[in-house]
Amino acid sequence: MGGEIIGFIIWSAFSCLFICLALYAWFAKKPMGFWANIEIFEVSDVKKYNHAMSKLFCIFGIILIILGLPLLAGQNSAWILLSVIGVMIESIAAMIVYTLVIEKHRK
Repeated sequence: MGGEIIGFIIWSAFSCLFICLALYAWFAKKPMGFWANIEIFEVSDVKKYNHAMSKLFCIFGIILIILGLPLLAGQNSAWILLSVIGVMIESIAAMIVYTLVIEKHRK
């Protein structure tokens, strides 16, 4: 098995962790946090909030898998820049969506 495939499998495994986190958020009874080491604010509708968080994490994980496809092109491929820049943009977009859309469920 080539190094490209092993790298993509590892990348996909980490991406699947976000999808697993989405499944956990979907069934969670307490509000799911987004930021590390910060207490979650009071949520008016926990189920709706957690479903929104679940969708965010699931979409993040799927796009992360797609952004890992350039790893299959080889070690010295310039396409890897697409992955690096794409992950930065995706992370910033997730923060924006959380702040402007999902945080509306505050009490």
